[in-house]
Amino acid sequence: MYSMNKAKVLVVDDEESMCNFMEIMLSKEGYDVSCVQSGHKAIELIGRDTPDVVIADLMMPEMSGLDLLSRVKQQDDKINVIVMTAFASVDTALDAMKRGAYDYITKPFKVDEIKLTLKKLLERTSIAKENQDLKSTLSAEFSFDNFIGANPVVVKMKEMARTVAQSGSTVLIRGESGTGKDLIAKAIHYHSQRAGKPFVTLNCAALPETLLESELFGYVKGAFTGALKDKEGLFAVADTGTFFLDEIGNTSPAIQAKLLRVLEEKKITPVGSTQSINVNVRLIAATNASLEDEVKANRFRADLFYRLNVLPIYIPALRERREDIEVLVNHFLKVFSRKMKSTRKAISQDALKALIAYDWPGNVRELENTIERALLLSKGKSLEPRDFPQNIFAETQGREVVTEGESETPTLESIEKAYIFWTLNQTNWQKNRSAKILGIDPSTLYRKIERYGLKEPGR
Repeated sequence: MYSMNKAKVLVVDDEESMCNFMEIMLSKEGYDVSCVQSGHKAIELIGRDTPDVVIADLMMPEMSGLDLLSRVKQQDDKINVIVMTAFASVDTALDAMKRGAYDYITKPFKVDEIKLTLKKLLERTSIAKENQDLKSTLSAEFSFDNFIGANPVVVKMKEMARTVAQSGSTVLIRGESGTGKDLIAKAIHYHSQRAGKPFVTLNCAALPETLLESELFGYVKGAFTGALKDKEGLFAVADTGTFFLDEIGNTSPAIQAKLLRVLEEKKITPVGSTQSINVNVRLIAATNASLEDEVKANRFRADLFYRLNVLPIYIPALRERREDIEVLVNHFLKVFSRKMKSTRKAISQDALKALIAYDWPGNVRELENTIERALLLSKGKSLEPRDFPQNIFAETQGREVVTEGESETPTLESIEKAYIFWTLNQTNWQKNRSAKILGIDPSTLYRKIERYGLKEPGR
């Protein structure tokens, strides 16, 4: 909590006896006390050394307590002011409260009264500062800059997300699995007005419908077999905060109807209950599916889609921003080297070239796991192709076959060679299965493999 020894208190009263009394009394309580006998001297002192609290008499010559209050708030709105007044001037004290004073004390006052008022004020200030520090820490931890990428689409996406964070509206984040939808959702929450409030997340694809409904909305005792007591739903847990609902496209029509009610009425009804509960929750939804296609197929409610799609954010797949792969690789090398407490390794150009050429169906998450695996298995000073899964290099070699030669327009023979090589890799070099996919006899496939000099990667 707040350290009283560090709290600076400025007493402003035109009566010297009152100043002396306050200085002695508050100094004994451990406060750092300064006293002046006019508003002008108070303003001058505040300009040199900002106090935590100003205790000022309302009735003073030259500059009244109300005028001093206004000047203090103009100079630094964070300075708390307590006013002192005679009982007959309580209305003036109330006016001071409207202008920003924290509290007022009527003269003559009891010593314990001013001690208690000051203690409550400083405790409140301490809590507010701790909350602000927490928000600042969380904002840094979940910064939008943690989403690494200089691709123009990524830069535009992060700018959009920063703007969206302050709006308080519903957000729909779209992108393939592994692109970082959860990272953007957290950044939006921790840069919004709800930072410091609950951030609750749930993957809709991870639970069957019956469990999903109970998790979202809760249930009452006796709602079903095994419901031995009331259970609070996650919407209630997220009250005043943000609820990140991942893979929302996997919800059933019944769940969708209830989600629509939450968005429209801000109400939920626990399973087995007839009583609605008000919830104040910001919803951030995410999907890797085309909700437009789901709407056309009558698998997703159109009205819910339009409610969710207020502020859509699209995160591109990693293959759509290959220029970011090298930066991400170096980032993960740094992160995992620190985590493993080992010397940071470099990556060879051959390995990096293959990583950039690979399509990364699992996106950034797959790249992250691949770098971690390579660091664990690598015995050399740098990461080499042998340290990575061979399918990455098989795909790369397939592409190199397509682009080999100096001609800008590939020949029919080079296209056939590339397509056969690609098909073989897709089937893990199961030649009979590959021949069936290619629509040729296995013996013909063997001849073409020999003709083109195709070799299985790693052999």
